[in-house]
Amino acid sequence: MTAQSASGRLVTVLGGSGFVGRYVVRQLAQRGYRVRVGVRRPDLAGHLQPLGAVGQIHAVQANIRVPYSVEAAVSGASAVVNLVGILHESGRQRFDIVQGRAAGVVAQAARQAGAEILVHVSAIGADADSESAYARSKAEGEAEVREAFPGSVIMRPSVVFGPEDDFFNRFAAMARFSPALPLIGGGQTRFQPIFVGDVARAVAQAVDGKAKAGTTYELGGAQVRTFEELMRLMLSIIERQRFLVPVPWPVARVMGSALGLLPNPLLTRDQVILLERDNVVSAQAQADGRTLCGLGVNAQTLEAILPGYLKRFRRTGEYNVRATS
Repeated sequence: MTAQSASGRLVTVLGGSGFVGRYVVRQLAQRGYRVRVGVRRPDLAGHLQPLGAVGQIHAVQANIRVPYSVEAAVSGASAVVNLVGILHESGRQRFDIVQGRAAGVVAQAARQAGAEILVHVSAIGADADSESAYARSKAEGEAEVREAFPGSVIMRPSVVFGPEDDFFNRFAAMARFSPALPLIGGGQTRFQPIFVGDVARAVAQAVDGKAKAGTTYELGGAQVRTFEELMRLMLSIIERQRFLVPVPWPVARVMGSALGLLPNPLLTRDQVILLERDNVVSAQAQADGRTLCGLGVNAQTLEAILPGYLKRFRRTGEYNVRATS
């Protein structure tokens, strides 16, 4: 779909002020859509305004616990994108509510509003039988969406990285002060990190109608790396030498239980459980073409993106220049 053909069409993005959301909003704005962003605090979504033309992006109040606010947010939209999710539980933010039942609320509202397209962003590892509450809630959300809006497109990304990510930034920040970094379970869990901009392009392709209705896509990046390999790459980029200490699974679960009590925990027990399984695109999804490439998006490599935002963790920041002989 060209920017001209998209002009005037309204897309509602729920959870659009977050990490992935700002890239999705930008991508949609660049394609000519009018973008309504549903967030709990519209007054804190001012950073989205410069991503489009004057009046093209508009933030409205929407709380997934209040169905009528969601209904108002999606009213008149030709497409709805649901990005609402949390990495850990705190206060009233519970997995089963935010990522489970709320997904059904959004899907029902989108159907009732007459939206042609619903894109629901889930995660690789969604599993109704998982010991992880996060993985179970993602699977529950997918089931709710499929029931309410059978033609919806579900996106399951692996670990998402980018300038505002909570993965590489967090470990790089730790490396500035800690002499060692933990390798949970020995660090051999495999990941397929995907650049946030590529996730946004995949979502926009679906909004353009270029994804197969009723299909679940698994989104992975250009490379599959173990957790240990990712830590070594990160340390190489920020030019710091740190010990990588293997932490057995039983010990990691205890650590997660203790750290999970903190307001903004580095690790939770639920996250440790997630780390016990590889987080990569399945062979079946590749065979079916239900991948990033299948949506016409070429994945960016880790080496192409990470130095651009991790260089600030070097001893002298972005002005650190290696000696040449």
